[in-house]
Amino acid sequence: MKTILVTGGAGYIGSHTVLLLLEKGFDVIVIDNFINSNEESLRRVEELAGKKVKLYSYDCCNEKDFEKVFAENHIDAVIHFAGLKAVGESVALPLRYYENNLISTINLLNLMGKYEVYNLAFSSSATVYGDPKSVPIYEDFDLHVFNPYGRTKLMIEDILRDISHINPKFNIALLRYFNPIGAHPSGRIGENPNGIPNNLVPYITQVAVGKLAELGVFGNDYPTPDGTCIRDYIHVCDLAEGHILALNKLFSGCGLVTYNLGTGNGYSVLEVLHAMEKAVGKPIPYKFKPRRPGDIPACYASPLKAYQELGFKAKYSIEDMARDAWNWQKKNPNGYEQ
Repeated sequence: MKTILVTGGAGYIGSHTVLLLLEKGFDVIVIDNFINSNEESLRRVEELAGKKVKLYSYDCCNEKDFEKVFAENHIDAVIHFAGLKAVGESVALPLRYYENNLISTINLLNLMGKYEVYNLAFSSSATVYGDPKSVPIYEDFDLHVFNPYGRTKLMIEDILRDISHINPKFNIALLRYFNPIGAHPSGRIGENPNGIPNNLVPYITQVAVGKLAELGVFGNDYPTPDGTCIRDYIHVCDLAEGHILALNKLFSGCGLVTYNLGTGNGYSVLEVLHAMEKAVGKPIPYKFKPRRPGDIPACYASPLKAYQELGFKAKYSIEDMARDAWNWQKKNPNGYEQ
């Protein structure tokens, strides 16, 4: 039985991945400071899985506390989700993002080396591609970023590439996510943003449930079929499956590998909105607004490498994603705060 440490395991992607790890027979340890998450998510994960999670309510930036996790447990691999993730906030508070995301990762790597834990799946992002030269996006495209959040992801990737170069014992998977949406089909766990959502689908669902008045669509004059931005949306449960497959790759002794985790399909803002309207069963009010600085017209993955090397293939359609996102929101109008 292998034991997986999941940093940030109470968050949106983390909680869904922890649930699948438990269902697949892994033992799971979570470290989370609950700045952007809620302990209720893990209680519900345990309820769904019928198994317990060992939880440390620590901050990964505190190396002394963090070390207790390694000293008290035998760990076979780490999935590293912990980090601040709001693009707009990162522009306003760059030092907070550099401090939090980089120090937490450096602490993790120091402890992994000290305790001889050499398998790591890192939660990276499609933001490292910047404005791609073409779509779909392949893993060997040039990397360049436009905001501090994306820069921390790229800097951590660079650190991991350097670590892999000097220590061949490390097996590292750089997993570049596209846009995770949806929720567990049970409606028990899902995306639970603090305050007004930064991401499209939770914003739409909060409009649909009556918490927000209307959706603002930023730009309708992009060079796309309906003038709105196109993105690759992936169901969070598909994304969780990608992590299990990445762990299998790590345990095979792969060195450093990089994969896009997306569907390979691009959907515009209006297409996502209309899929949500179908799931909700009523029109959702929206208004066009000026473009946001830094938004690019289209961004979607080539998932071919992940399919060829991991056997990863997204199973959920945009209709499935909309259905499960709405199921979560209508059952939990206030998220985990009931």
